[in-house]
Amino acid sequence: MSEAFWLLLAAALSFSGMAWLALAMEVHWGQVMHQDARAVGPRRRLLRTLGAVALLMSLQACLVADRPSMAVLVWVMLLAGSAFGVAMLLSRRAHWLAPWAGRRSAHRP
Repeated sequence: MSEAFWLLLAAALSFSGMAWLALAMEVHWGQVMHQDARAVGPRRRLLRTLGAVALLMSLQACLVADRPSMAVLVWVMLLAGSAFGVAMLLSRRAHWLAPWAGRRSAHRP
């Protein structure tokens, strides 16, 4: 497969990983889902696990796309960009992250 495919996959996995890690936090879960995070403890544990696995898979996709020295650099930049993107969504359109929580959000503007 092409390098572009692997890099696009790495970007998608990186964003998803950051979204899952953010949703595993009480404040962000409440912000997106409009409910108390303590009631869904096991789901938050699953989100943390999914986030970590997605970030590792993102690194693996970068390593497939390019040589290790360049792949690690690209991966770190993807992490920063993904974290920034998730932060911007949380600040303006938090309900857009509801699909990563595995539920629909009760959107309140």
